[in-house]
Amino acid sequence: MSSDVDTINQAADRHGTAGHLEAAGAPAVPADGTLRVLRTGEFAFETGGVLPRMDIAYETWGTLDEDGSNAVLLLHALTGDTHVARGASGEPGWWDGFVGPGLTVDTDKYFVVAPGMVGGCNGTTGPGSAAPDGRAWGSRFPFTTIRDSVRLEARLADALGVDAWHTVLGGSMGGARALEWAVTFPERVGRCVSIASTAASTAEQIAFAQIQTRAIRLDPAFAGGDYYSAPARTPGERAGFGEGPVAGLGIARRMAHITYRSDVEFDARFGRTAQQDEEPLGSASLERGRYQVESYLDHQATKLVGRFDANAYVVITEALMSHDVGRGRGGVDAALAGLDGVEFLIAAVDSDRLYWPVQAEAMASRLPNCPPVEYIRTPIGHDGFLTDVEQLSGVLKRTVFTR
Repeated sequence: MSSDVDTINQAADRHGTAGHLEAAGAPAVPADGTLRVLRTGEFAFETGGVLPRMDIAYETWGTLDEDGSNAVLLLHALTGDTHVARGASGEPGWWDGFVGPGLTVDTDKYFVVAPGMVGGCNGTTGPGSAAPDGRAWGSRFPFTTIRDSVRLEARLADALGVDAWHTVLGGSMGGARALEWAVTFPERVGRCVSIASTAASTAEQIAFAQIQTRAIRLDPAFAGGDYYSAPARTPGERAGFGEGPVAGLGIARRMAHITYRSDVEFDARFGRTAQQDEEPLGSASLERGRYQVESYLDHQATKLVGRFDANAYVVITEALMSHDVGRGRGGVDAALAGLDGVEFLIAAVDSDRLYWPVQAEAMASRLPNCPPVEYIRTPIGHDGFLTDVEQLSGVLKRTVFTR
């Protein structure tokens, strides 16, 4: 990180601009599972961009102890959001059954915080957010890294009165953020749980991601990133959803989803079966119907296009491509070797073909006093960190969430 970045961000914190909680008329104390926004001051990105103001969306569950010792940070994956568990609205969260009263991450005992990634489209400042000139940032939004999000999340921790996290936990991109937290702020992390992730994105992971970002950028409707009809004005508004390069975003999602699942699951679930009332062999007109697996990918693409901004997808994907805890720190080995004060639990999905288990094993071997890698055993593939995370409940209750 450059000295200019340090200077700007430290100055914002010193002047109190990182401590203004704004929640659009909601009570001062966050209610369980209610979207909130921390409005902070000027923010300098790792690669040199500067924005005059940064908002970070978050949700909380439970109550912070007087000494602040029970705070747990949960970090979402690429297209996830702040809504980890059910709350005031009753809307299901992406880790329902794992986070909540009496569950593994017990919100009767712990104060759980889930922030949105920098550059996203669900409340945290991103390319669809309004710039001072009233237009969406669009193509002007700075290149973003995982470290940028961690440094903004640290402002949120300060504003909430959390000096150190009991546990920082995440899966996939959330696992990368959790590890970056431990390396950047080891004095603020008691325990780090990284699931289905790596210490640095590999060439193959970068290659898969590049295809996705190119699909979006090559869509004629991308318009260089400035396709918005209107920017978001409040945390509840969603700029860019369903407009712009939706075809490219859909292709990106199809590519990604293939890496999120396994060939075993695809074969067992779909095989070569035709979609109902469709004929994949086509006809003399060269038109053909779809196989069930094609219909499934189309469905996944349609769902994402309706809830995510294409620019945000590009920004966050490229942030994950840049993930490398060893960058500027003498390499991964050097960055991980000095983490004696942080307790780690590294977990992998045994059928993962995006973040291979061998990469988790290599990461764990580089961490001081790290126990053996825990496994989620499922034929599903990478998405097992979402669908089967309860398999980790036993070890987490014995070693991490023991209070």
